Amino acid sequence: MRIDLHTHSSASDGTDPPATVMRRARAAGLDVVALTDHDTLAGHEEARGALPAGLSLVTGMELSCRTGGHSVHLLAYRVDPANADLAAQCRVITTGRLRRARAMVDRLRELGVDITWAQVEAIAGGGVVGRPHIARALVAAGAISSPAQAFGPDWIGAGGRAYVSRYALDPGAALRLVRGAGGVAVLAHPGAVTRGWKIPDDLIARLASAGLAGLEVAHPDHDQAERLRLATLAADLDLATTGGSDDHGDLTGYRIGCETTEPGMYERLMSLAGPPGQPGPLPGPPGRP
Repeated sequence: MRIDLHTHSSASDGTDPPATVMRRARAAGLDVVALTDHDTLAGHEEARGALPAGLSLVTGMELSCRTGGHSVHLLAYRVDPANADLAAQCRVITTGRLRRARAMVDRLRELGVDITWAQVEAIAGGGVVGRPHIARALVAAGAISSPAQAFGPDWIGAGGRAYVSRYALDPGAALRLVRGAGGVAVLAHPGAVTRGWKIPDDLIARLASAGLAGLEVAHPDHDQAERLRLATLAADLDLATTGGSDDHGDLTGYRIGCETTEPGMYERLMSLAGPPGQPGPLPGPPGRP
């Protein structure tokens, strides 16, 4: 089995609709794919309706968190979409994303960039607006030549001239929300220094004690040394290890399926999710044999 547990669609900041992501997943030889758009479950219905034969869908989202001024992302799988507490927090987060994006567009215009909010909304196509949509608008305006350039200090990278912070959950509170919604959580790309901050081991240990189920070890932003380090840490904390492409379509070079999760780890992870509306069993304590 080939299992990719981290992908994005145009329901958030990917470039392709959920149905297209499902077709691409099967064409890439995947047997299981998780759709994990940022702070929304909106793409799942379309994805389910477009599943090719032989492909299974894991419903999920990438939940925005923040601690000590740094961004932390939780991959939340098999949460109950009817859970009121989780749905309410997602609305707060997405509203914050919207306000942030508008403020960044205003700052960019003050810097002389000829973009409008209407252009950014059109690029988002009804999905959750994020910085990648603004990056694509900057390319269209001729301010930069590729979306990646937007995330430096000149533009909308952390601390950049047009950067604006936003609301995000405390990771511990997010874990409680995910578990309360019957889901299971994995820490996304914890060693990706390209994102400006490597999550400290002591924080990972605290989250493991609070119910974190796994670490995303196989990720395009992790080199081999980091993968080995994270795999050792996961073993010490008795966490599952996962892999995912973090594919965003054209923005990341259509890399779906480039990183995968071992079937045994996938089964372990899914066993920790509860029935809809009911928390699953807590992972064992760190260091459990």
